[in-house]
Amino acid sequence: QVQLVESGGGLAQAGGSLRLSCAASGSISRIDSMAWYRQAPGKQRDLVAVITSGGSTNYADSVKGRFTISRDDAKNTVYLQMNSLKPEDTGVYYCNVRARIRGVPLPYWGQGTQVTVSS
Repeated sequence: QVQLVESGGGLAQAGGSLRLSCAASGSISRIDSMAWYRQAPGKQRDLVAVITSGGSTNYADSVKGRFTISRDDAKNTVYLQMNSLKPEDTGVYYCNVRARIRGVPLPYWGQGTQVTVSS
């Protein structure tokens, strides 16, 4: 099994910054993609950013130029640096990791961390 522990959420003012972290642990042989999703109240969970094992990144249009996703493979950790925050960035942020255990790739989700941006 894979366990994901998220941290770094909280309250920020518009224009401020927050940094999210998500550490994966367990019998992991390899981590493929790592991503962050966001779920605003009453809305579906949407992809915010993803980073592949090769370091390629992709972002939702709404966060391009403001958010940066990165990963530390030595620590099995993915980060999301969020700058120039807006009230519409408010939501629960979920870490998603596609990890291989005994060669089988499966998706795993973190428990979610609340981000609230006040205007």
